[in-house]
Amino acid sequence: LPDSGFDPAEVHYAAVWKPHPGELAAFPNLRVIFNLGAGVDALMADASLPDVPLVRVAVADLTDRMTEYVVLHVLMHHRQELYLRQSQREQRWAPKFQWAANALTVGIMGLGTLGESAGLALRRLGFRVVGWSRSARQIDGVDCFAGAAGFAPFLQRTNILVCLLPLTPDTRHILDRDVFAMLNRDSPLGAPVLINAGRGGLQNEADILSALDDGTLGAASLDVYETEPLPQDSPFWSHPRVVLTPHNAADTDPDEISKYVAQQIVRFEAGGALENLVNRTRGY
Repeated sequence: LPDSGFDPAEVHYAAVWKPHPGELAAFPNLRVIFNLGAGVDALMADASLPDVPLVRVAVADLTDRMTEYVVLHVLMHHRQELYLRQSQREQRWAPKFQWAANALTVGIMGLGTLGESAGLALRRLGFRVVGWSRSARQIDGVDCFAGAAGFAPFLQRTNILVCLLPLTPDTRHILDRDVFAMLNRDSPLGAPVLINAGRGGLQNEADILSALDDGTLGAASLDVYETEPLPQDSPFWSHPRVVLTPHNAADTDPDEISKYVAQQIVRFEAGGALENLVNRTRGY
């Protein structure tokens, strides 16, 4: 921070996570800003952000942890864990038929580094996987859809919807009732499932709750929320069809991030290119 006993003019690199608006403008000689996570929406909202390269952290550690989270929650719903835990609490021995992974199609919204890794892991487990992104992608074993024209066909194939999109003006509240109503209901799940490990601003929380209550959605795993920490009076805490986690899907080892930032600075100082540059027009 500028009042921490050093000259702000001597600071050339900033490694930040959700700084206060205007905070980075206090450093007149910044060369690069490193965002200590995958989502840059907080920085994009700062109108005074210095016009220097913006790099998002994309280390293998973060990618692997997000893949773990997605696979865990897809398997949880596939293997009927909500029903089985309820049966355990009620001391009720009542197994149901368990279908194979290839009976379900998992749809991944967002096919960047995180989405591609999760999709490939799910394919190896036997799930059918489709994906949607703003621009066209090709991933082995994944049926990829793109743009506005591909959105409805993607949803119509999807039984479990995994959202890993960045938060931009175009994606805010994209997870709404209209989207849930287009999801495929023709699977052993009975009703589609939502998994959001992207950003809280992607979801219309009132729509999620009403869709869960009327059967449009069968269940939801949520790691992110419009307000964090999640308020104590949120219905998500106690909803029987919600699996709630406290925005920890992809906590990353600080040592791995530090190495990544240091390597980028060394390369940049030597005249090399920065990796994972954010396109400010797109917002990711």
